[in-house]
Amino acid sequence: MNDAIHVRLQLHYPDFSLDVDLDLPGRGVTALYGHSGSGKTTCLRCIAGLERAEQGFVQINDEVWQDSHHKRFVPPHKRALGYVFQEASLFPHLSVLANLEFGWRRIPRAQRRVDMAHATQLLGIGHLLDRHPQHLSGGERQRVGIARALLTSPRLLLMDEPLAALDSQRKSEILPYLERLHDELDIPVLYVSHSQDEVARLADHIVLLSAGKALASGPVGETLARLDLPLALGDDAGVVIDGQVTDYDLDYQLLTLQLPNSQLSVRVAHLPLALGKPLRFKVQARDVSLSLHAGEQSSILNRLPVTVVSEIAADNAAHVLVRLDAAGTPLLARITRFSRDHLQLHPGQALWAQIKAVAVLA
Repeated sequence: MNDAIHVRLQLHYPDFSLDVDLDLPGRGVTALYGHSGSGKTTCLRCIAGLERAEQGFVQINDEVWQDSHHKRFVPPHKRALGYVFQEASLFPHLSVLANLEFGWRRIPRAQRRVDMAHATQLLGIGHLLDRHPQHLSGGERQRVGIARALLTSPRLLLMDEPLAALDSQRKSEILPYLERLHDELDIPVLYVSHSQDEVARLADHIVLLSAGKALASGPVGETLARLDLPLALGDDAGVVIDGQVTDYDLDYQLLTLQLPNSQLSVRVAHLPLALGKPLRFKVQARDVSLSLHAGEQSSILNRLPVTVVSEIAADNAAHVLVRLDAAGTPLLARITRFSRDHLQLHPGQALWAQIKAVAVLA
């Protein structure tokens, strides 16, 4: 099977044009990231067939859904996809169970890849089956909507800012369920978001869109660390690192995570996890300070030997963004121009990156 997603789309409106050519992984979560008006939702709707690109080619693994050169266009209802919108849009007159069964029963038994018990367990909604949508919280409705999409046994799951309508508490409740989908289901996901923290937590691959064009496409860790992209300029700029649990201090509730292909590690305040378990974490550029010396007597627990790679001016005239290398793992640091000059930073320089354990987002 061709385990990849190929998307070429050209669509023109009077005030907007979409022109993208993307080769994406056929597994895991790919985030379509960008500001409002960048073309994220339009791209998703074209892939779903809800909008028809004038020139388009859409292939999901071994299935071609659109090929304008050969005049092929599979209508939306015949595309094996699940679509999750910002609002769950459940049928108000049906119970949660009846909402779930609506799509599930349309799929022939032999083609069902996700069963009812698995979907309800994955999304933690087994206790909600007898309720009606008006008696659910926003986060519960969205989890039901995701389960309903999964029960159509899709070859591709499209998620259009599924957390945008939720407050921060509801977002924090639903994110672990989205992580479980990523870990336990072999269904590729295209996830639209303008939240870098969501992308950092969920995505394996990222496409950065701006004004209908793809500025970059690549693995999330590598792409977020690039200084030549506007991702590095925002206040939430940072890097994503896939660490591995090597120790846990029960007294202080500190987890030790080893950096990939390295002997370096960081400590983070976290609940206990099994040794050897992988855990992704994010280090914000604004939470990294730099020092010429190790500085052992400090409240900052994480001190990593690093090398300066490059720097750019930040969006704030007083700041610069510095890219660092920590034994093969990229880091970003947002510091003042004064500090840059005081430390006499230059490419190739060896120094220490300091990161508070309470600042590591895991």
